[in-house]
This record gives sequence, C-alpha cells and structure tokens, in this order.
Amino acid sequence: MAEPARAYPITPEASDTRFTFGLVLDVAAVLTAHGYPPLAGGADHVDLQQALFSFLYRKD
Repeated sequence: MAEPARAYPITPEASDTRFTFGLVLDVAAVLTAHGYPPLAGGADHVDLQQALFSFLYRKD
C-alpha cells in the first residue's frame, strides 16, 4: 500500500502572516498543557520558532 502524500513541508509564501510569535506561544501552551515544562525564556522561544519553521516550510 502506498504511503499518502505528505502535507508538510509547504512552499513558503513571500510573506506568510500565519507564522507569528503568537503561533509559537500557542504551541508552547499546548506543550505545557500536555505536561512538558513551560518555556524558560527567549532562547527556548527562538528554538521552538526555528523548529516550527523547519517543520512547516520547504527549504529551496
């Protein structure tokens, strides 16, 4: 049986207004709600932002 086509990563638009700091905060809140420790500061936010970006967007 063939594996279904992947939905991610996507090709980034010139300016994707969906990728905001609020998105990072929302994902951090979900992680905390599932028992992971809260983000400790700026470096954690930057690392989470980079991980999300890498997951979401295709590198050309």
